[in-house]
Amino acid sequence: MVDLIGLAIPFAYLGLLVGSLATFSSLYRKRKASGSRSTSLEPWFDSHIQRNIYLSLLHLEPQPGQDKATPVPDSVLKAALLQRAAEDIRRILAIRGAKQPLSQLLQRGSVGDDLWQRFLRAEKEMEAELRDVVEEANALATNWGQTIFQSANEMVNNGTIRERVAELQAKGRADREWWDKERESISSKFMQELNGEMPARASKAASTGAGNSDEEAVPIEAGGPAAGGSTAGSKGGTVKKRKGKK
Repeated sequence: MVDLIGLAIPFAYLGLLVGSLATFSSLYRKRKASGSRSTSLEPWFDSHIQRNIYLSLLHLEPQPGQDKATPVPDSVLKAALLQRAAEDIRRILAIRGAKQPLSQLLQRGSVGDDLWQRFLRAEKEMEAELRDVVEEANALATNWGQTIFQSANEMVNNGTIRERVAELQAKGRADREWWDKERESISSKFMQELNGEMPARASKAASTGAGNSDEEAVPIEAGGPAAGGSTAGSKGGTVKKRKGKK
């Protein structure tokens, strides 16, 4: 009789081997495809102009007719490297601010995997850039790599404050111009209303004055109570005189 159990073990081993090879091949193709796709993706940031300037100064080519290029002073190289570090600080802040929202959008399916791959590649490029800046700083000055990013951060903060102050000043000038125009318009409207009310008040005052003069000019008759009283008084006086004669 054929031993089925003994035949099942080799077949199971072969099936496991084929399955593992197929899985490895599939994962390898996916990684290779993602790698080639990531290299063809657009960069997250624009060209690093400050880094290009520093490298151009560091590797300055000689002028035509000269054997060696004119050496660039260390102060110029330090200033260029400091500007490069300041730009790196700005890009690091941008990456930190975009990482959490982008990961949330990726989990919700609002963005594709290509955008996330671009972001991860930019993050790795920034890590390499930071190491390169530290090495260049230490080459220009001893232990400068430990403090260069602190100085660059102060530069970035100072620039941000200056931009904010400039924006507030521009806004203040615009608000002042608006308020001057608004005050002039309000003043002109008030003067127009005041000029319109003055003739009405003058005519009202004139009509009121005419009415008072009419009331004061009422004639008093001669035969009034006062006249009667005086007449009676005179009569009384004559009567008394007549009695005295009797």
